[in-house]
Formats: sequence, structure tokens, C-alpha cells
Amino acid sequence: MTSMHTMTLSPKYVTTIKQGFPLILREAVSGPLPTEEGQLFYLVDAQKHYLATAYYGKQNKGIGWVVTTDQQQTIDVAFFKQLLQRAFARRQHLFNSTTTTAFRVFNGEGDGLGGLTIEYFDGYYVVNWYSAGIYRWRTMIYEALQQVVTIKALYEKKRFDDHGQYIDQDDFVFGEPANFPLVVKENNMHFAVDLNDGAMTGIFLDQRHVRQAIRDRYAKNTNMLNTFSYTGAFSVAAALGGAKQTTSVDVAKRSLPKTTEQFEVNAITAPQAIKVMDVFNYFKYAQKHGLTFDLVVLDPPSFARTKKTTFSSSKDYPKLLEDAIAITAKNGVIVASTNNAGITMKRFKQMVSQAFGQRKYRILETHQLPEDFYVDQRFPEFNYLKVLFIKKQF
Repeated sequence: MTSMHTMTLSPKYVTTIKQGFPLILREAVSGPLPTEEGQLFYLVDAQKHYLATAYYGKQNKGIGWVVTTDQQQTIDVAFFKQLLQRAFARRQHLFNSTTTTAFRVFNGEGDGLGGLTIEYFDGYYVVNWYSAGIYRWRTMIYEALQQVVTIKALYEKKRFDDHGQYIDQDDFVFGEPANFPLVVKENNMHFAVDLNDGAMTGIFLDQRHVRQAIRDRYAKNTNMLNTFSYTGAFSVAAALGGAKQTTSVDVAKRSLPKTTEQFEVNAITAPQAIKVMDVFNYFKYAQKHGLTFDLVVLDPPSFARTKKTTFSSSKDYPKLLEDAIAITAKNGVIVASTNNAGITMKRFKQMVSQAFGQRKYRILETHQLPEDFYVDQRFPEFNYLKVLFIKKQF
């Protein structure tokens, strides 16, 4: 063993790490932590046998990630280049697509390096950094990235501080800056994005297959309600799929111009309703006025707080679903979604059962992360997205 910082893994976690689990939990290791984030350290068992090399990076999931299980591996530009090449090869069908020009090209631990994701927007790239630890390797990773692909321009989002929040900054790094809004394609739908406007870009790429399902199989001739609508991407999908009417509801004031913009770039001229209000208040309004919808999308954040309400998906989702059921027409469809990694698919289905009680329903489709959000199927806890298409049968 060399002079590299070493931490001893608790016996009960040794098998998991040997099986490829990439996350280092604080309770799994003993000994003093490395002195600074980004520092590499060895994981050893109680007998001091080498298990893996990890980097120290604090985030809400743990204190670092396994980088390699080869003690002789040098962590350099060539190492990162190899990781990126393998990840990009997995997405080659998307790079070759003429109908989709926005997707994820590197998905953290799924592609071999936790704490880092990279997304592609028609030649422009966004790199998301989730800890100061991984950010320390920024120069090498950017050099490797430029050796693998041609980049029009690169933007970065530093999603770490003492409170785990996004650090607001000018996100442009290098290249020829894009003119925003940049219009990208997803299954021949168009979406306006801005890669240098805070934490979000204007579209959540992990819902690609869900939007396609809504457009192709569920939207025709429906009156659709899109709650927590953000920039209205689900509403666009429904309108393009032949919905008679869409209603988008979000408490953020900017949802109105952003949703209007998405309709415009898709040449959707029929008027669509956009409500800037608390979703929970809208449910009350809809019930009071006898409004019902054939298609309802529920895609709340894991946690949200307004002046009057606080929502936590882990405990409040059944009540949210009950509110949606109350304004869904008979044989209508609810698209229930959660991005809370702490809720398993089994638990999510239990929440649906709890909300419906003795009333009849049928799950028509289930979705999790699309293939570009690559995860190791041995560790389903990293497949955070759960989506159920539920038919109300009463």
C-alpha cells in the first residue's frame, strides 16, 4: 500500500463494493476523511486489502464515488477519455437520429463516474457538477471531452454548495456562444432551451419517452391538464397529439412566457390555457367549477414550498393523486410521475393504491429512466424516475 489516503470499509459494505456499487456512504467507512474534496483515496477491508480507489466529494447521497477497482490505474486525461468514449458509444443511435437532438450523453455513476452528468443540445453541451470534489477534476475532464467530440460551445452548472443548491453564475465555459432560445428536437417535437439561464434549461430530458407516449397514444381528442407544468413540454406533446385543449398550471410566473414560447416554436396556433397559480389551489378551483379532464399529468418536484403550502412527495403524493382523481373523467388517464429516488416503484404503486382506495383503476404503462440516462440495473436505487399511466375506471 502506498502513502495514498486510506479508509477502511465496514465489513457489511465490502460485498456491495466488490459487486460494483459506486457510492461511498459516510457510515460505510472509518477513519479520518481526506483533507480536501477531490482527493483520491483507497478503500480497504479490515485486513487492509485494496478494494477500490474513490474520490472524496460531499453531496446529499454520500461522501464520494468509486473511480476504479484497479489499483494500478492512473486517473488522468486518458482515463476520462476512455469513460467518455464508452458513454458516447452507448448513445450512438441518438447521435445518428434525425428526429431527436437533445439527450444525456453521460449519466454519472451509470457511466462510471458519480457526481457528473453531461447533456447534449444539438452540438452544444451542458456539464453538471454535483460536488466540489468532482469539480476539482474539471480541467482534465474538459480536455478529454474535447478529444472525444466536436463542441460548438460548452456550458456548466455547479450544483453544489453548503445547502446542495445550484450556484447561480454565468455558465458559459468555451466555444461560440449559442443564440438563445436554442430550438432542439425530441421525436420531431420542438423545444426552446436556454443553457445559460440558471439551474434549468427549459426541458427535463428524462421524460422523453413519456412525452412521446402522451403524443402518440393518449392525447387525441382529450381535454388535458398539466400540473407543475414548468415550460409546458407535456402540454406541447398533448397538443401535437391532437388534444382538443390543454391547461398548464404552475406557480412560477415565468411559466407563462416560457410555455407560450414552447407552443410558438411548434407552430401550435390554437389557444391553450396557461394558469400561473398554486396547483393545489387550482384543484380546488376545478372542483368548485365542475371541471373534469380526460388526461392529467402529475409531475411534482420531490419537495416544494409556496407561501401557503409545503409538498413532500414521500408523504404527500397520495393526497395529490386523490385531488387529481377527483377531477379526472371516467376512463380518463392520469400520468403520475415522481423523481424522488427514495420512492421505489413498489412504493409508488402502493401510493396509487392508497389514493384510489376501493375504486377501480388500471395501470396501462410504466416508465423509468430512458436509455440515455444509463443506470446499472443491479442497483435500482439510481433509477430515480417512476411514471405510471393510470386509467380511472369509475
